Amino acid sequence: MSNVRLSAEEMARYARHITIPEFNVEGQKKLKGAKVLVIGAGGLGSPVLLYLAAAGIGHLGIVDFDVVDETNLQRQVLYTVDDVGKSKAEQAEKRLKALNPHLEVTIHNTRLTSDNALDIISQYDVVADGTDNFQTRYLVNDACVLTGKTNVYASIFRFEGQVSVFNYLKEDGTRGPNYRDMFPEPPPPGLVPNCAEGGVIGVLPGIIGSLQALEVIKVVSGVGTPLVGRLFLLDAATFETRTLKVYKSPATKIEGLIDYDQFCGIVPAASANDEVKEVSVQELKELQDTQEAFQLIDVREPFEYEIANLEGELIPLSAVLDSAHRFKRDRKVVVHCKSGARSAKAIKQLQDEFQLDNLYNLKGGILAYAREIDTALQTY
Repeated sequence: MSNVRLSAEEMARYARHITIPEFNVEGQKKLKGAKVLVIGAGGLGSPVLLYLAAAGIGHLGIVDFDVVDETNLQRQVLYTVDDVGKSKAEQAEKRLKALNPHLEVTIHNTRLTSDNALDIISQYDVVADGTDNFQTRYLVNDACVLTGKTNVYASIFRFEGQVSVFNYLKEDGTRGPNYRDMFPEPPPPGLVPNCAEGGVIGVLPGIIGSLQALEVIKVVSGVGTPLVGRLFLLDAATFETRTLKVYKSPATKIEGLIDYDQFCGIVPAASANDEVKEVSVQELKELQDTQEAFQLIDVREPFEYEIANLEGELIPLSAVLDSAHRFKRDRKVVVHCKSGARSAKAIKQLQDEFQLDNLYNLKGGILAYAREIDTALQTY
């Protein structure tokens, strides 16, 4: 940061940062020299943009093609009643420059797509993902991996929030886990509603977005330990927090951008009509109660198993084919995941590769089991 200079006015403005011994002037110069892209200027984007601008990030990019709606004002604190009907990105730029005149802002008033994501993201040092749908989350993740950018991720729903740092460049030159290492496959379409459908308590984006901004500052400045290989969870209703480990998966391969609508089931894939046999959660409970000989396989990730499990054998989806010998041939085998999508994929792979015909998908997964059988079971 030898070519970055702080004016006397900036030295005074950022004095509380500079006073921190491990942060000091060098940390503030790193912030000023950084280019950070915030994707989504909504609930999460509002606090992220405000705090990054206030903190002294030199160049902020904003990707958002939406306009301000009256329903946004309950949580999107960048905007006022006077902004309703106007471009979010443009109104955000005005607010941020009023907050910090030393800031440079670039507006990308467009939808992020497979056609433009690499070009836009490659212009920045760090990405903060504030999107609210799975198609864009996977797109942002894959584009960050392909362009070698750190992805500071957050999501919110009702009273719950998550934060993590993906694709972080470590001192040894390797990269930390990315979003696909944590969630190899998206949930079935419609299973997880967005904030508009499921709601969100208005203050939650402020809490989670502020944590997201903090992680961006840590990544840029090199001060502190970012949430690399860790997923922070907050349940604001009970004020309980958990931090789970996220591991890199050798099965995660990202070679290019794809059709994310199709990948997330918005546009059905050609193989979507392939059928697998199913059992309901009531039928699984009957198997458990009668102690009939059967095998239960859980194809989720280890961190998911830590949160809640049905005491099945854990074989993550990425390891299913290599672990085919662990699937018994002489009895019914019930395979489950969170919602039924990954387990159906696992069964299809095993049927195609090994012609197994005794595999049954648990319809609705562990979510349905918690909802209909064991309401005390903690879900996520």
